[in-house]
Amino acid sequence: MRHYTLYIYILAATVLLVGCKPKAEVPAQYAEAGTEATIYPDYKGVMVPPNIAPLNFIVRDSLATECVAHLRGGGEELLAAAGKDATVKMDTAQWRALLTASKGGNITVDIYAKHSDGWLHFKPHTISVAQEPIDAFLSYRLIEPGYELYRQLGIYQRNLTTFDEVPIYENNRQYADGENHCVNCHNYRMGNAEDMVFHVRSNHGGTIVVQGGKAHKVQFKDSTIITSAVYPSWHPTENLVAFSTNKTGQAFHLYHAEKIEVLDEASDLLLYDVDKNEVSHIIRTSADMETFPCWSPDGRKLYYCTANASHLIDPSLPDSLLSRQLILKYDSIRYNLMSISFDPATRSFGKPVLEVDAVSENKSISVPRVSPDGRFVLYTKGDYGQFHIWHKSSDLWVKDLQTDSCYALQEANSPDVDSFHSWSSNGRWFVFSSRRMDANYTRPFIAYFDERGQAHKPFVLPQEDPMWNVLLLKSYNVPELSRNAVGIKEHDLRQCIYETEGENAVYKANPTAIVNLDGMTGASPKRPADGTTGATAGNQTGKQ
Repeated sequence: MRHYTLYIYILAATVLLVGCKPKAEVPAQYAEAGTEATIYPDYKGVMVPPNIAPLNFIVRDSLATECVAHLRGGGEELLAAAGKDATVKMDTAQWRALLTASKGGNITVDIYAKHSDGWLHFKPHTISVAQEPIDAFLSYRLIEPGYELYRQLGIYQRNLTTFDEVPIYENNRQYADGENHCVNCHNYRMGNAEDMVFHVRSNHGGTIVVQGGKAHKVQFKDSTIITSAVYPSWHPTENLVAFSTNKTGQAFHLYHAEKIEVLDEASDLLLYDVDKNEVSHIIRTSADMETFPCWSPDGRKLYYCTANASHLIDPSLPDSLLSRQLILKYDSIRYNLMSISFDPATRSFGKPVLEVDAVSENKSISVPRVSPDGRFVLYTKGDYGQFHIWHKSSDLWVKDLQTDSCYALQEANSPDVDSFHSWSSNGRWFVFSSRRMDANYTRPFIAYFDERGQAHKPFVLPQEDPMWNVLLLKSYNVPELSRNAVGIKEHDLRQCIYETEGENAVYKANPTAIVNLDGMTGASPKRPADGTTGATAGNQTGKQ
């Protein structure tokens, strides 16, 4: 059940009007419709895990007074009926039995609709069931696309095998000056939720690190660090976290289908030693903007994105106009995919390597995530920038590290936004954010990733009532899969956030860090020694 109240659920009245559902049985007589039924969500022809919650759906037939769905596979059957609301809800125990019997095969779905002149039988469609399960838990932030106040948002956790959802942490439901704050960028160590990190912005700010069921707050403040830490990635074996540190601003379009542009004015990469509470630079440059670090599964390589905006800056203008210059040329800022080697024994880094040259094709890359077997890098590619959750041009791409080839995941992509993504620990599934349903709100979609490196048709996160995808006026932000549930209590997180100031991480210079504060050929964003960069349009890192 849901443990938070977002809205008055208007379908409650509908349930009272509909009354009892009709009996679930295949009609004795019916005519053939000759076409497939139109259902919402579109679960036709999808591949699903054998441990997913029921794919409840609505039959889009305005003339139907009753509906029956007959599902068959592996010798098992499931019958579900719907009344005038045409919402087909399946028995969970029967659904699980059907999935188990159909593993590695198909489920055939027959839909019948009762009209005034009798029953119609639509052409059946199929649902394929994979052998491999998906990680059982999905975490995400639920946030309205608003930009003034940090309120009524939180990080939640859904059990994918059921419809159970619980809050990991929620901030204030009412505006309270001096109390409201943003929470974002939650991340786990290789899908293990025992090690967790997320950020608190504005009031009570800091980075929250959870290990061993306990939370503590860390502050990253040093004259060499641009701002606080952002976009974390846990090292798979060492107790280290890679972060970016970003001076981020946002601008609003007056006439544009993409309402907002979020861009960096400056960014570097940091390495945080959790045990020693020490922070150091991985890369600190004046001309380049590095962001979205991600470790390889063996922990010996760090992937990240970088852009050079020096050619967009007029060096004759004062530093105070830097933000304005970048904002006016937002669609010319582009990021490549890079990597840098790492020796866990010596904590030393090598030299940066160009992995994908997107800039040469006038494209831009964000959010690299390496598959658990280390073979594929899944990333988002769009026309410009790095905040692709707002860019309709953004699509999912992979680089095959064995063949050195890059290609789009055509089956997963849509004409609208397809962006932030997370792997299941077996590498056969990934979840990603998409605005394909209404162009305004992101919903999590799940896709199968086969051994050939190809994606299959994705499906939206199943809901007990499918209308929830329409009525929920919030975006699912940063979907992260994990094998286990977050164990720490929300009360303990709230106590850590509200009642502790946070321990300042000790800065320690890394002799192998890439440091270049002199700029490169041409003008570059000027960064004073104290880390400030001049005026911005507002620091809204991670805001949806």
